[in-house]
Amino acid sequence: MEGLTYALLLAILFLLLASFNLSDAQEDGIDIYSLTMDSRITSRFAHTTITSHVVNKAERAQEAIFQVEMPQTAFITNFSMIVDGVTYPGELKGKTAPQEKYLLALAKGQHVQILKTTGRNLEQFQVSVNVAPTANVTFELVYEELLKRQLGKYELMLKVQPQQLVKHLQIDIHIFEPQGISSLDTDISFMTKDLEDALTTTQNKTKAHIVFKPSLAQQQEEPGKPDTILDGNFIVRYDVDRTSAAGDIQIENGYFVHHFAPAHLSTLSKNVVFVIDKSGSMAGRKIKKTRAALVKILDDLNPEDHFNLVAFSGRVIQWKPMLLQASKEHLESAKTFLSNTPALGATNINEAILIAVRMLDESDRKQQLPAGSVSMVILLTDGDPTEGETKLQKIQENVKALMNGRYHFYCLGFGFNINYAFLEKLALDNGGVARRIYDDSDSDLQLQDFYQEVANPLLTKVEFHYPDDAVEQLTQDSFRVFFKDSELVVAGKLRSQVLDLLSAQVRGQSNTQDVNFQTEVNIMNKEKVFQDPKYTSHNFMERLWAYLTIQQLLEKAVSASGLKQQSLEDRALDLSLNFSFVTPLTYMVVNPPKGQGQSQVAVKPVEIDHGKVKIEQPTRTGRIKFRRRKIVSQEPAELEPRLSSLETVLPGISISPSSVPLEKSSESMERAPHFILSLISPENYKEVLCVDIKGSSLRPLTLISDPIQGIEVTSLYKDFLDTFSWFQVSYRTLEIQIYVTQDSITVIRGNGQHRKSDSYQWQKTFFLGFLGLKITMENSVLLLTAPEKVTIGLVSLSHFTHGLHLFVQNPIYFSHKVSGILGQFYQNLYCSPYKNDKMKLRVMGRTYTITKKTMLDYQNGEESASVPKLLCWSLEHSL
Repeated sequence: MEGLTYALLLAILFLLLASFNLSDAQEDGIDIYSLTMDSRITSRFAHTTITSHVVNKAERAQEAIFQVEMPQTAFITNFSMIVDGVTYPGELKGKTAPQEKYLLALAKGQHVQILKTTGRNLEQFQVSVNVAPTANVTFELVYEELLKRQLGKYELMLKVQPQQLVKHLQIDIHIFEPQGISSLDTDISFMTKDLEDALTTTQNKTKAHIVFKPSLAQQQEEPGKPDTILDGNFIVRYDVDRTSAAGDIQIENGYFVHHFAPAHLSTLSKNVVFVIDKSGSMAGRKIKKTRAALVKILDDLNPEDHFNLVAFSGRVIQWKPMLLQASKEHLESAKTFLSNTPALGATNINEAILIAVRMLDESDRKQQLPAGSVSMVILLTDGDPTEGETKLQKIQENVKALMNGRYHFYCLGFGFNINYAFLEKLALDNGGVARRIYDDSDSDLQLQDFYQEVANPLLTKVEFHYPDDAVEQLTQDSFRVFFKDSELVVAGKLRSQVLDLLSAQVRGQSNTQDVNFQTEVNIMNKEKVFQDPKYTSHNFMERLWAYLTIQQLLEKAVSASGLKQQSLEDRALDLSLNFSFVTPLTYMVVNPPKGQGQSQVAVKPVEIDHGKVKIEQPTRTGRIKFRRRKIVSQEPAELEPRLSSLETVLPGISISPSSVPLEKSSESMERAPHFILSLISPENYKEVLCVDIKGSSLRPLTLISDPIQGIEVTSLYKDFLDTFSWFQVSYRTLEIQIYVTQDSITVIRGNGQHRKSDSYQWQKTFFLGFLGLKITMENSVLLLTAPEKVTIGLVSLSHFTHGLHLFVQNPIYFSHKVSGILGQFYQNLYCSPYKNDKMKLRVMGRTYTITKKTMLDYQNGEESASVPKLLCWSLEHSL
């Protein structure tokens, strides 16, 4: 009895110690007691509130930091701190000329700046305040944004980075779309199987509610430790039903919004000139990624499209003197031109663009371009002009005068050594947009994604018309072009004497014919739709109108000058102040309690001209965290009869590990093989084949091709480094590709104009669930699993054997048509008698010598001290 009591006391003591260790890291610091994120989306307009309640558990005053990353397109509308029951609100002010010097000083990095650009399409809001012992602070940030439809989806992204375990953590996303929700999915970068139960989604025809509420145990990176696994993106994507080709009109409290995205229209042919910077600064990865992207883009051109390539450094080189049709012969010739385009020399942007525009002029003059087609120039550059005309304003004037509103001009700025404001004005002056391309491992995919946005024009010269006596204060109501899978949005105010019905007409041009869409709505019935306070707030549509108006006024101001520019900015400033938006024309002052920190200022980051301060900074990679993942591969019992035992494949021989004791293996060595392939021996013992590549190849290798499974695995081998540059796993029937390098993971969904890609880092733990495929990554192991399909594992090793590696599990699902460098080993195998740890293996007409060896087993990822050993048959495949 005494022994039992003693054991019980030890168990209780152990539990108490474990509980103490879990919270010990937070006992002497700032503890986040609760964190809530609440987003309410109504007719694409998102209102997001982030609230954090923190407590100082230390015996001394400490600094509490509230940090939020949000989309660059969002406007902050409110911020407040509640310190010991007293509210300290942020105060919105308009910028004036005397303040410019002060605000530019903020941009240089003084600590009082609390809003800055931190990465791709993100801004970081950060405030700090000194908190007395045992005191508490509540932070609340509110921002709003109009979700833009891109590639057929609206996307809401929340950045979840609490950096510690949170007792009460909850994310609520309410969506109300009166048109009806046609698709809805979540993409959570840190999702694991343990967190699946914390996520719930309820949905009906017009409403959806997504809740994420993880417990403390589910947030833990490892049991009993304070590190949190919640670190990454929480993304919701959705689309809506469209029953009327004329679009959908919604009305609330005297304001209306008209969403226009007609389906079932024929794609217009296009004429595109790609203008490619090949100056010395583009050498290395930039020009390689540019070539790779353009090869893919050329393959996506439609046969009726016309195109040309202009490459420039100090001088300009044309692929052909005129635009040519996108025939197979011309595309192959263009690819050859690209492959022979070295990066060297100065940068003559002006001449390159003018040559491209004159090329369109000449083709149009000779009537070589299809009637009703859309013509565009796409410029890709990474620096300022250094040759020819170098005055930026003069280049803008030259291009605008020559284009004269006839073509569309798109500017892609590569990296951070560019004058983005120059490119933005160049594009906006000529009916296009500018976009920054981040110089990362997926820069080629960024280029392809942008191209898909403009690859399928459906209408030109689109105009919205409403009765003059019915509406006023309209936002932009004419658009030069409408692209597939995008959306045009017009908002305005109803006049007080408006009738019961509101009619609308949308006119455009498709090919050579004019098209006319008409609709009419009952104002009272539409008003009734937005009376549920759970999903809407009063005057939300007026705020949507103001948000859209400000965005468009700021865009127009970029292309204007003098009094016109000042007038546009004055109107935008008035709206910003009236609706409490932090825009590039306003700023917010946050004054903490006296003696508890200095005043802090939120200034909306903008891309500004050279000679002023650039607020935007490159993204920096965070610290690497390795996470342990136990991989289990157990084939279902009902599928075992489909397998041929290795006794029949390798007649008269047993190759289980017990037949070759580890200490007797004459050629054992400890290294990581390129590939680990699971086989199945008699009695379902998992036998392993380790494969290494030897030799050199200038082309990608087909590792696995199974047409029945719809799986293809390709790679590129670098013989001088004895490693792989990349792996790509393609699921043909699912239209999903996974492309990995040692630095990043890119998941590509869809094809052609529906293509969408997202990038992740190896150090991030995440879970992605698609219909028919699950993607999990933890501890540098990326696992691709699907029902009744083989499991593909990809590993990025960093400190034992550097490089990318691949393994295969559940091989019973391979079909009889599998092939490839690795796939061939799942066909019939024939062996010579086993002798001295070696034997001859014959498959698909080739003979290999396989040897029993000990190698490093990376299938569970890397640990801090060691990697497990694996006894396997080793095989070298010569290229």
